[in-house]
Amino acid sequence: MTPPWGMNQCSINNCQHETQAITYPVYKVVHISALKQNGLLQSLSATPSDFKESDISEEVLRVREEWDNIASIHPGGIVEKPLGPIPLISFNEALQYFQTADLSDCRKKIRPTIQRRGLAAMAHFLFGPPRLQQQLQSERDLALAIAQCGLDNNEKVHMRILQTVYKKLTGSRFDCARYGAHWEDLGFQGMDPSTDLRGAGLLGLMQTLYFVMDSRILPVAREIFKLSHHEVQNFPFCVMSINITRIVIQVLREERLSRIGSLCQKKPKAAAKTHGDIHERKLCSRRG
Repeated sequence: MTPPWGMNQCSINNCQHETQAITYPVYKVVHISALKQNGLLQSLSATPSDFKESDISEEVLRVREEWDNIASIHPGGIVEKPLGPIPLISFNEALQYFQTADLSDCRKKIRPTIQRRGLAAMAHFLFGPPRLQQQLQSERDLALAIAQCGLDNNEKVHMRILQTVYKKLTGSRFDCARYGAHWEDLGFQGMDPSTDLRGAGLLGLMQTLYFVMDSRILPVAREIFKLSHHEVQNFPFCVMSINITRIVIQVLREERLSRIGSLCQKKPKAAAKTHGDIHERKLCSRRG
């Protein structure tokens, strides 16, 4: 009989020979209990009744300790695991931190006022806003220095500010992850809020912190946040807030807050008040 597909008897014999030539390794069946002689497997397979800490080798204990102390690694850097719930922080406490922190590198980058020349300088001198009082210039420089600070994952105060803004706006009692889609729900453009702080730095978060920690305007902040999720009037709340901070920084450098600063005697709070006023006007314009 002729083999199918044009195969001859020789090729069939060759295939059978090759098949018989294939050898497979022989595995010895070992009961799992026999593997418990290994120190690592013994520590992993031990039940609560027969488990003893002394049975674990020093190497296993060392590896366990390293694993427990390992930090979470994200695209933005290393984030240390918090030991407990992150407490809220008030605006005054955060401000005191920046007043005592070393911001020398940030202060080198600031431009306190806009440099005018020629007729523009003359017109500003004759008809421009009043000059900022000498005792308030340090407050102005502090606000501009904070605007040059980036978000540091290893700085506890920075993380407390971020968590406070999240909890106050959402009403949550629990900490949220440093990275995640929940920040988009808050009005950031991505899963990492620090990427939206360019141009405003931590001053952007400080303005929002003042907005949510003042009991008098917190209802307004939450109402605006609720409006940001409206089907028609929706907008990114935190991004808009940071953009308003950029406007406040520009107005501050143009010396248009000098009169408000003289009345408030606190330049950062004057800027924060202006930030809140702009938010309220935005809310009224959208309602109208």
